[in-house]
Amino acid sequence: MADIGRRAVAGPDEAELRLVSRTLPDGAVQTDISAPAIHCGGCIGKIEDALGGLEGIESARVNLSGKRVTLVWRNPAAVGRALGALEKLGYKGHLLDLTAPTADTEFWRLVKALAVAAFASMNVMTLSVGVWSGADGTMRDLLHGISGLIALPALLYSGRVFYLSAFAALRRGTTNMDVPITIGIALAFLLSVFDTLNSAHHAYFDAVTSLVFFLLIGRTLDHMMRERARTTVRGLERLVARGAVVRAASGQTQYRPLAEITPDETLLIAAGERIPLDCEVSEGHSDIDVSLVNGEAVPLVAAPGTLLRAGTLNLTGPLTVVAKAAARDSFLAEMIRMMDAADAGRGRYRRVADRLSRYYAPIVHLAAFLSFAGWMVVTGDFHHSITIAIAVLIITCPCALGLAVPMVHVVAAQRLFARGIMLRDGAALERLAEIDTVVFDKTGTLTTGELVLDPDLDIDPQHLIVAAALAAHSLHPVARAISRAAAARDLQIRKAEEISESAGFGVEGRVDGVYYRLGRRAWATGDADAPQVTVLAADGRILAQFGFGDELRKDARKAIATLETAGLDLEVLSGDSEKNVSALAADLGVERAFSEQDPGEKLARLATLKAEGHKVLMIGDGLNDGPAIALADVAMTPSNAADVGRARAGLVFLHESLLAVPEAIGIARGAAVLVRQNFVISILYNVIALPIAVLGHVTPLVAALAMSISSVIVVANAMRLGGAPAK
Repeated sequence: MADIGRRAVAGPDEAELRLVSRTLPDGAVQTDISAPAIHCGGCIGKIEDALGGLEGIESARVNLSGKRVTLVWRNPAAVGRALGALEKLGYKGHLLDLTAPTADTEFWRLVKALAVAAFASMNVMTLSVGVWSGADGTMRDLLHGISGLIALPALLYSGRVFYLSAFAALRRGTTNMDVPITIGIALAFLLSVFDTLNSAHHAYFDAVTSLVFFLLIGRTLDHMMRERARTTVRGLERLVARGAVVRAASGQTQYRPLAEITPDETLLIAAGERIPLDCEVSEGHSDIDVSLVNGEAVPLVAAPGTLLRAGTLNLTGPLTVVAKAAARDSFLAEMIRMMDAADAGRGRYRRVADRLSRYYAPIVHLAAFLSFAGWMVVTGDFHHSITIAIAVLIITCPCALGLAVPMVHVVAAQRLFARGIMLRDGAALERLAEIDTVVFDKTGTLTTGELVLDPDLDIDPQHLIVAAALAAHSLHPVARAISRAAAARDLQIRKAEEISESAGFGVEGRVDGVYYRLGRRAWATGDADAPQVTVLAADGRILAQFGFGDELRKDARKAIATLETAGLDLEVLSGDSEKNVSALAADLGVERAFSEQDPGEKLARLATLKAEGHKVLMIGDGLNDGPAIALADVAMTPSNAADVGRARAGLVFLHESLLAVPEAIGIARGAAVLVRQNFVISILYNVIALPIAVLGHVTPLVAALAMSISSVIVVANAMRLGGAPAK
């Protein structure tokens, strides 16, 4: 994603607006706005309520992980009003071009701020040890002064993460969790400067630097997890050709950008290129890798009249095709739209800390103010009263609450990685703990996704040697399967000569002086009415017939049995044929199985399950599973899955064993228990610590130490996470 212009657009140019917008079927227009300042659940309600009520705006939806606002409108002027309203709320917005990537600059900003805060807090704490050890008089004042000189630039640089957020909230007349943090830091620093100038016994530079350090740890971890959850639909662009060779009616050819190609134009597609648009073959024969459409490993035979979808891969021969749709209306474009729509549909799994954010700041402010006012009435001592108020602000800073979730997720990610599972999305761990239904794709998920020679076939080893000699000269999946079978049997492959491959049909050549054909039966034997099976033939006579299957993934049966024992509902949802899917489901003991499912049908099935109240885990590997993966409550993919499938999934398992699924569920359920315990610890800490601070029994330093100890307890509790299969 990239910003169109680096300005908050009060009234965008209509041509520019149309360029980055999309017209919906009902005539309304959808526009995406980048709002980088969106950072918590509290932002969502404010923005949606304010923009959704504007004249001309039909709907406004906030994508928290993507930090963007999606507007649906009918009058271009409404977008300008929406951008103005957004800026009044404190969120500068920019029109988005969803075709260009952006780097995660916010992460590096947080890392640099954290590093500076760590340096300052360690050095100031070291100097404080000198004061605690008995330094007095001039030496104490000197140590305090040096501490202040170290703390000031560190607080200005590292603390701006909180200051800018707090100032933005105050400018729009609201508050957030960063407001009391900013007030506490500022008051503690100013009081420390005052006490240093007046040779007081105590200064609290160590408290404020430690406070900023621990708060930044929580903010950085939280950002890392949220960033991993951001949409990666743009990964689909790797499958989109930038253009294609167009052949004019005169016979002249020209390479043109995809956006300039219109329906009914003739395109030339070379072997090894991806199909750029939905089209129909007019000339040529080839094999097409359509696994991203239906997940099936067996290539589609392309001949005149065959319809091809954008993004599929031309394997073996050149084709001449006629475009049937513009780029924006292609299968691949529709895939992007389905995945965007699924990503926009937020669930109810927002972090508890985000949901509490709107209540936290007012309570803390009120407690600090009442503490100050009460002690002023009782003692009349301004210094003592403001010190207690600062202690209240510091001791109630939400470090433990902020670390409660991300620390458990970090530990869970380590436990998962030790079992060969990559956690890409911390929120996915929360959802995984609640799933009650597991939906499996077939090819590449329950199976390995590679064709294998049927082991039950009785093929003469000499014929397999000849077939392998021919197959060695082809990249076709069937040829590779034959080569692997011969290698597995340790057969000595002979040399083939005069090799010729006919795209879409097979390979022919001479082995030991005899001319053979390996490929489709009709081509190999000359019998036009023969069924489409792979054979080895010589002089039109069949020597061997080959059958292929898809090998079951390692530990698939054990994984299915473990999930059933855990009480989970299981389904197979595949684009493969009814015969293959039914046989596999019966073998594994899965009762519900759906075959011949295209991406839209898979998406519809997932929507039905969710409408029935199920929490769904989707296990898939291909681009055809992408929309379903995006809509599922949580998804897992194997490491050899399509790039887009891996990018959208919350978890990726690196090993071949399917036991990764029940193991991940077991760890997720354990993590959910620890998260709830951490929230209880955080709440109990505040219930106990707040009254003690209000009563004046803690200094700002003790408050910072207490806050740090609560954070350490939360971290230690997170480290208790073990890992076991789902039970």
